Amino acid sequence: MYSFKDITDGIDSILHLFLNDTFATLAELILAGLALIGAYAVLALTLIYAERKICAAFQCRIGPSRTGKWGVFQTVADMIKILFKELIRLDHNDRFLFRVAPFIVIIASMCTFAALPFAKNLHAIDFNMGVFYLIAVSSLGVIGILLAGWSSNSKYTMIGAMRSGAQLISYEISAGLSLLAVVILSGTMKISEIVEQQSEMWFIFRGHVPAIIAFFTYIIAGHAETNRGPFDLPEAESELTAGYHTEYSGIQFGFYYLAEYLNMFIVAAIAAVMFFGGWMPLHVSGWDGFNYIMDCIPSFIWFFGKTFACVFIALWVRWSFPRLRIDQLLNFEWKILMPICLINIILMSLIVVF
Repeated sequence: MYSFKDITDGIDSILHLFLNDTFATLAELILAGLALIGAYAVLALTLIYAERKICAAFQCRIGPSRTGKWGVFQTVADMIKILFKELIRLDHNDRFLFRVAPFIVIIASMCTFAALPFAKNLHAIDFNMGVFYLIAVSSLGVIGILLAGWSSNSKYTMIGAMRSGAQLISYEISAGLSLLAVVILSGTMKISEIVEQQSEMWFIFRGHVPAIIAFFTYIIAGHAETNRGPFDLPEAESELTAGYHTEYSGIQFGFYYLAEYLNMFIVAAIAAVMFFGGWMPLHVSGWDGFNYIMDCIPSFIWFFGKTFACVFIALWVRWSFPRLRIDQLLNFEWKILMPICLINIILMSLIVVF
């Protein structure tokens, strides 16, 4: 498999050659941060373009077609435009919290993004409680959403924020329980070890029926956490104008827009890592020739291929189903999805024990 260990070790050696240990470590942290920010921005632009094209295909339209070949630079043009948009100042709002809220959302998204293993030996942070870290940090974004709704001093933003708080807190439970089933199967919460254990067979195949149930419950719960249709109650345009970020403009609105698309990527990436082996290739026991061919495919292609397949599923669902009512959404979580996840954990535990 293609590994980035030689590259990262080479950068580390060069920095230690010219700097002492403290400044070399600081330089590595800065380089890692810049790389993550660059990847964050590029992936967001790619996902926006992909959704526009996929949405157009579902609705028998063309999508972006004029700015660049096949409209590939349309999202870049939109990004440049939003950077120069005026930041509209509101009266009678809490200005400090209004300005801080978008940063909380983007920081929570970035911290979760940093924990993803993009390829073999290309992992910014790898805690021994990695799954717990992902669940904990990803849940911080709802604080920024609640602050945005309250500080804007608008009934539309407040209703959207209350819906988002109820929805995210509810569906986080099912998402966490679904990942807990994989933790029980693997016996560890360290993400790199979970990926390594899938070198011979991915958990979606090794975990029997409980792993398949956990995957579908996680996809549903993760889709709801990203506020995407049919779970887009916090942003219901026909009811709330734009929901909790109605009063935002310019780059402040851009932060929410950016975080929404990257959260969709993060949910898909976690599904790829926990159920489909992350950057691990597909191996079949006894098929040495087939396994060798799979090993020739670079690890980062495996990771992004699996992730974008899960992203496509999310887009497919969004453009195929109508929006739910808020009571239907919460009833589905507390009365259907969460009991299924709890029963599934028991089944997974029995499989592991016996």
